[in-house]
Amino acid sequence: MVDVAARDALADTPARETALSCVEAGVEAATPAEFVPDAVARDGDTLHVVDAAYDLASHDRVVAFGAGNAAAHVAAELAAVLGDRLDGGVVVTDDPVAVPGVEVLESDHPIPSARGVDATRRLLAAARDCGSETLALVVLTGGGSAVLPAPAGDLSLDDLRRVTDALLDSGAPIQAVNAVRKHCSAVKGGRLAAALAPATIATLAVSDVVGNDLSVVASGPTVPDETTYADALAVLGDYGLDAPGAVRDHLAAGARGDRPETPGADHPAFARAAAHVLADGHTALAAAVETARQRGYEATLLSGRVEGDAAAAGRTHAAVAAEIRQTGNPLEPPAVVVSGGELTVSVGDADGVGGPNQTCALAAAPSLPGDAAFACVDTDGVDGPTDYAGAVVDANTANDPAAVRRALAARDATGYLDGRNALVETGPTGTNVNDLRVLVVED
Repeated sequence: MVDVAARDALADTPARETALSCVEAGVEAATPAEFVPDAVARDGDTLHVVDAAYDLASHDRVVAFGAGNAAAHVAAELAAVLGDRLDGGVVVTDDPVAVPGVEVLESDHPIPSARGVDATRRLLAAARDCGSETLALVVLTGGGSAVLPAPAGDLSLDDLRRVTDALLDSGAPIQAVNAVRKHCSAVKGGRLAAALAPATIATLAVSDVVGNDLSVVASGPTVPDETTYADALAVLGDYGLDAPGAVRDHLAAGARGDRPETPGADHPAFARAAAHVLADGHTALAAAVETARQRGYEATLLSGRVEGDAAAAGRTHAAVAAEIRQTGNPLEPPAVVVSGGELTVSVGDADGVGGPNQTCALAAAPSLPGDAAFACVDTDGVDGPTDYAGAVVDANTANDPAAVRRALAARDATGYLDGRNALVETGPTGTNVNDLRVLVVED
């Protein structure tokens, strides 16, 4: 179960209690223990993965690899399904749990670390040991880009750290962020697939990306990459990134053709590769909606594709709450509106602390009707560079409007919300399917 710290205090109104219950149900539905049994099963020598089947008898080894926040949790469930047919593997994560027969290595998120580089090196070495009779099951989840760092060419770990910091502070969408990451890495953008070849590769993805673009989940280490060095170089210019000179030189060399491009769809490694989505944002969103309906609320999914500026999204959700209260559109109260996606905060020169979900919640609070509540969380339990999953707010949270405006301008949502009975803390949840937002308007 998802464990929300100080839950009784946070749930001090009916609206806030419902918002938290819907969040808990959504995150719980997206945990591997819930979704893996529905997506992966073994029947003798046949392994069923979603709508595909793999003949275990035709492979001399079945090996599990993985990267991401929830990778070890998924791998543990996979090991339970495979039993004695699992022959080892390596999983890299910042949320380790034991996986029988598999080496689980710790890494760090969201900034690359030295132990992450060492863990990735060991994963790549194991991948290169796979032969043509190996079935490689590769678990990828949100957070895989950060926990699986492998500096390419003559780049250093410090170069990766600095460019990652700049990318995360820029407010750039994840597609742009990962275009740069792929071209600074020896494992991302299809390069893990190249290391695994000629093995049969089955990617088992838990998607934290809007639209489930698997070339973006964990920066697509096992799927073809359509982005180029030129695309990555353009991101630096488009978002005014202060990237290290070594990164600029590396990308410029690739754009000139002095470095081989990331593997595309015609690379032979993909001739024996397939990818399957085990769970995604809608897994959590559907459970949140169903929980609200079971509680007697009119409930709807607004969108699972809400992206862009976090503060703007918060104000839009507050406007939806006001519309429900005043007109009964799109739902008559009591009503619950659920949304998902991935929000961003452009930090610039601001020196505050606060993730996108806390920012979204704080921006909504001043305009919420008095009988409404709004919970915004990142399903992995980590919202931006903080120890919080997000926040739950109502109009009372914004009892100092001038301070709210100052906090938003300083990108300091955490600073404002701290001590105001609003911050949601869960610790690692064992999953990552992106943002989950629940808006509650009472009757």
